[in-house]
Amino acid sequence: MGPYLLRRLAIALPSLLGISLVLFTVLALAPGDPFGELATNPNVPPEVQLALRHQFGLDDPIWQRYLHWLVAMLHGNWGYSFVSRVDVDILIRQRVPVTLAIIGASQLLALAIALPVGIVAATKPYSLFDKVANTIAFMGFSLPTFFTGLLLILLFSIKLHWLPFVFRSDIAATGWDWWWRQFQQSIMPIAVLGLFQGASWTRFVRSAVLDVVRLDYVTTARSKGLAERVVVLRHVVRNALIPVVTLVALTMPQVFGGAIVTEQIFRIPGIGSLLIDAILRNDTPVIMAVTFVFACLVILFNLVADLLYGWLDPRISFR
Repeated sequence: MGPYLLRRLAIALPSLLGISLVLFTVLALAPGDPFGELATNPNVPPEVQLALRHQFGLDDPIWQRYLHWLVAMLHGNWGYSFVSRVDVDILIRQRVPVTLAIIGASQLLALAIALPVGIVAATKPYSLFDKVANTIAFMGFSLPTFFTGLLLILLFSIKLHWLPFVFRSDIAATGWDWWWRQFQQSIMPIAVLGLFQGASWTRFVRSAVLDVVRLDYVTTARSKGLAERVVVLRHVVRNALIPVVTLVALTMPQVFGGAIVTEQIFRIPGIGSLLIDAILRNDTPVIMAVTFVFACLVILFNLVADLLYGWLDPRISFR
């Protein structure tokens, strides 16, 4: 597996280089200027405006600015936020833990829903359970996250007063009280993302299990007298999970994109709200850093999916 990982990393490096070049060029050619507000501010002298643009290299050619950015990135310097007046890596480190906690919990919830429901629905096709599960799944992934988020806020926050609808990062509590309040304010965003993703994955798990359960080797396993539970878990599910792993790995970056909307609804100070704020204020170093992180996630989860293939199917070898 070691040589395989090294080859995949060697392939990932030029991919990331090309992605960063495209992202940087698009942002550089996009309309707007990070210091555009200074031009309309009479209190800022023109020589100060020119000095700031020269300091940050905004008047240099695009290729030269990209090389400066690339060299700085290789040295661990992610850039400087024009709006927040702090280093970009500090901003990202402040926001990433909240986003990872919300997204990680929501994906565990989605898998906890999709796997058992999809497997049972596939092993009992066209039964009452299957019909109810399909109906709920269709409703789940048909409703957008901003609608379900507002619906939960209206029900549990405004109507019942059970849960807070604004996420606070400065909870004035310690110990178990802090954990309880953190759990309370995380329930709704986790439920919004987890139920939406779980509904979509349920349909896919059901389809994957149905494709495998009809194969000849499953019939052979049943003819040997194995219990139905053993046949399903050992012979059906393990092979059916291979396309499911592909789906989960490829949709994980999209989950981060979907979390942007959820973070805006619940005012979560995560990486998504940071990206939206940077776009609105034309803070290009932050936009570049966050989008590059998303690109790295795409490549990372593809690698994780390939490694899981070998664990699920021993016939797959890493060469």
